[in-house]
Amino acid sequence: MTTIHDPASRGFASDNYSGIHPEVLEAIGAANGGHQGAYGGDVYTARLQEVMAGHFGEGVEAYPMFNGTGANVVGLQSMLPRWGAVVTAATAHIHVDEGGAPERVAGIKLLTVPTDTGKLTPELIDREAWGWGDEHRAQPLVVSITQSTELGTLYTVDEIAAIADHAHGLGMRVHLDGARISNAAASLGVPLRAFTRDAGVDVLSFGGTKNGAMLGEAIVVLNPEASEGLTYLRKFDMQLASKMRFVSAQLIALLDGDLWLRNATHSNAMAQRLRAGIEDGLADGSIQGVAFTQPTEANGIFATLPDGVADRLRKEFAFYDWDAAQNEVRWMCSFDTSEEDIDALVAAVARETSAA
Repeated sequence: MTTIHDPASRGFASDNYSGIHPEVLEAIGAANGGHQGAYGGDVYTARLQEVMAGHFGEGVEAYPMFNGTGANVVGLQSMLPRWGAVVTAATAHIHVDEGGAPERVAGIKLLTVPTDTGKLTPELIDREAWGWGDEHRAQPLVVSITQSTELGTLYTVDEIAAIADHAHGLGMRVHLDGARISNAAASLGVPLRAFTRDAGVDVLSFGGTKNGAMLGEAIVVLNPEASEGLTYLRKFDMQLASKMRFVSAQLIALLDGDLWLRNATHSNAMAQRLRAGIEDGLADGSIQGVAFTQPTEANGIFATLPDGVADRLRKEFAFYDWDAAQNEVRWMCSFDTSEEDIDALVAAVARETSAA
């Protein structure tokens, strides 16, 4: 097939815009050829269980999924009875960006809490964690947090442990949306299990797509007592891959070694380079009118721009408005973002804000 896009083109709209890391693409090819059992009855999915146990400890169960929405919806569904509800941040992906799938597909009531940082605390959880035994209220039985958050912020290990301790004390379970979990671990400098299983998280959605995979996430059950029926729910919710070996092979390529960490470390570093370049421009006056709205703790930068600047920049670089009413934008860095990409964006910001 003839390539019909520009392979040199890169932007800052989403880490989903990036291609497949060459090592992951090679792993897909290596898993090809011959016949393997379908629906997870293959040696790659079996090997994935061992790889996940190496990161999260013995006894965990990994269920490869097509995408992050599927992992979140099916994982939460396995944690709740029909009358259950989930306490989550108002900015959470399950609330804002999944098309109502938790409610429509899984029948889950989301109880959302406003938070300026995208992070929950025990005190914020208590705003919606009440009403047990009240037949008129959906029962709050799960807390769902995101690491790193939708605002690019990070929970510390102690913050997640405090949430888990509080939730478990209330008889609730803890779910973690880990679409960018590798970026969080790279930034914190800790193993993946430090802020998941060891901190008290019960069920995890492990993200691969944003960190170099073609497609593929996994539900990782860290506490088997907190999840039930995943074998059936995955099929019921149309997330059971027949040729699962090719999803599992991608996750193995990322996790059976340090590719997950190398990719995440690089994208985080590019985000820091972008922030530093703009901060330097603000200090020397070459950039004007830009303000950051969140700390840059993973691979996302959130900033406000002068009127009209975002639209002019988008003629050269793809990126999204985050809050158009406030001229707030989001710039995401990926495993293949280069220093030249960053420097070009910084130079364009300087040019356009000076013109503004």
